[in-house]
Amino acid sequence: MGKVISAGHICLDITPVFPAEHRYDRIGDLLVPGSLIRMEAASVHTGGSVGNTGLALKKLGNDVTLLGKIGNDAFGSMVRNILSGYGAGGLIVDEEGSTAYTVVLAVPGIDRIFLHNPGANDTFSAGDIPEEALDGAVLFHFGYPSLMKRMFGENGAELRKMFRRIRGKGIATSLDLAAVDPKSDAGRADWEAILRGVLPDVDFFVPSFEELCYILDRGCYDALSAKGGNMTELEGIPQMADGLARKCLEMGCGAVLVKCGLSGMVWRTGSRERLAQTGERLRLDPGAWAEREGMQPCFRAETVRSATGAGDVSIAAYLTALMNGESPGNCVKLAAAEGAASVSGYDSLSGVLPLEELKQRIAEYESGERSFI
Repeated sequence: MGKVISAGHICLDITPVFPAEHRYDRIGDLLVPGSLIRMEAASVHTGGSVGNTGLALKKLGNDVTLLGKIGNDAFGSMVRNILSGYGAGGLIVDEEGSTAYTVVLAVPGIDRIFLHNPGANDTFSAGDIPEEALDGAVLFHFGYPSLMKRMFGENGAELRKMFRRIRGKGIATSLDLAAVDPKSDAGRADWEAILRGVLPDVDFFVPSFEELCYILDRGCYDALSAKGGNMTELEGIPQMADGLARKCLEMGCGAVLVKCGLSGMVWRTGSRERLAQTGERLRLDPGAWAEREGMQPCFRAETVRSATGAGDVSIAAYLTALMNGESPGNCVKLAAAEGAASVSGYDSLSGVLPLEELKQRIAEYESGERSFI
């Protein structure tokens, strides 16, 4: 297993813990002006792609270099302290910027709500990836360009520049997205054009259904949003995701995994010719990966404390499995299982399990011997 670079968005996640015995149907039933809501202790941890996927990759035994940007402030000190507990560092300090933070409202009975300030992530550029960090790297994973202003500005010029440079060195690449706020600068960007520009240099594209649907089929996204509730619980989501995955392959990526929440995961891989272009350091077998597809059901966890970061850690399992030489179907199954394992905690990392333990749990779950978590 070789060196992995996890770069992109990093922040401090602050998750107020609501009493478990209360459930709500609408956020308006909870957030009433002038009211006092009794809470439990908050969970404070790193978030974003670097804080979630990067550290999960490290917990899964990979040699990981983290590259994210923080400010020289109190939140930045907290981020550094958390990362040092995992034996990780590598952060870039923007002396003029602030550290990004997210307040995660994981209300029992209601899908998560995120209050986010991107902070120093907005100044992250292709030049923030030092040349020496690329030495010996097998895989480069980048997450959340939609929350990083320089990455989506000028139709993603910095994003294209970065991926082209890194893939040109024989390093395999992967890309994850984040939700787009329609009222923000990111919401006014031409994301379909950005994807068309960067996906030819992305070997593994791992977005969520909501993110991809917003970008590639806004009419469908608006219609699904109007129905209320958790979009991924609606009927027909895997079939819609498959259509979006096909379009991503047409745009030039090597393989696509669409995270569909409670509807599982949908995946497709490209042609043998395209997969043969995957970073040579990864040594992917194009014949074993070419022109495959599938729909992986969700593993149901008995205890769900927070789904925050579940998609991110599922990506870490997917990337670790493919570097270990697993088949594409097994990579996706392990990704779904890791995502289910992670929801047992309020943070994304406490529930992360080694891949061998996941395989054992999957076997027992599929034989009916046990619930998954």
